[in-house]
Amino acid sequence: MTELITYKSMIVALFLLVLFIAERYAPAVAVPEKIVTAQRIMTNLLLWFCNSLLSPLIILPVTLYAINYGVSWRSDWQGAWLGIWGGLLLDVLVLDLWIYWWHQANHRIPLLWRFHRVHHLDHWLDVTSSVRFHFGEVILSALVRAVVIVCLGTPLLSVIIFETLVLMNAGFHHSNVRLPRSLEQALSRLIITPSIHWMHHHVVQQDTDSNYGVLFSFWDRLFGSQSKNKRTAGMEIGLEHSKDMNLLKLMISPFKSR
Repeated sequence: MTELITYKSMIVALFLLVLFIAERYAPAVAVPEKIVTAQRIMTNLLLWFCNSLLSPLIILPVTLYAINYGVSWRSDWQGAWLGIWGGLLLDVLVLDLWIYWWHQANHRIPLLWRFHRVHHLDHWLDVTSSVRFHFGEVILSALVRAVVIVCLGTPLLSVIIFETLVLMNAGFHHSNVRLPRSLEQALSRLIITPSIHWMHHHVVQQDTDSNYGVLFSFWDRLFGSQSKNKRTAGMEIGLEHSKDMNLLKLMISPFKSR
């Protein structure tokens, strides 16, 4: 188990580092002059660091508990009907469907939005935006996911592979890396790409409340939540009437009355 988690962390870290370098040598969109790049990157990385400290203390124990005490109702038929790879694919699809609805809930339920809006207060997007989350959202997400894992009896391998795919693709679709249009169009039929997810971070509320997919792009098409607008070079990122906040203000913002 420890080796699997270590390999996952190494693969994800290396992939995000490659994206971080690539988007600086080949950006899809020039960074606006008003964006203080070093400051926002540092803020994003500090939020990630805080969440990394929580992982061995809360996130990992909760997840392992859920895996160990998950319902074993499917063990009798999975081997005969699906096999190892079929079961893994089913797990990834179901977990991604859950995270699609959980993401939408974070936009629709006021309590959850208080925490999730920290992610949307980033006024530009690059690979570091993919790790910019409030610790409250991370904890709530882990608790709700634990219930899903218990009910589905999801095995450890499926959870780790799903987490690896989600973290890598989150880094990818938040990134500002330039891609050939034909390649991105082909990828977007299956997975979330930057052109899709950047619309979700558009300052226009209608676009912010769309494109909820995290790994696979077909959920938004299936449930009618896909934005009809297209990414443009000059589109504004963030939330309407929002201002830059330092780390402390971001951390306490969900707990302040509005």
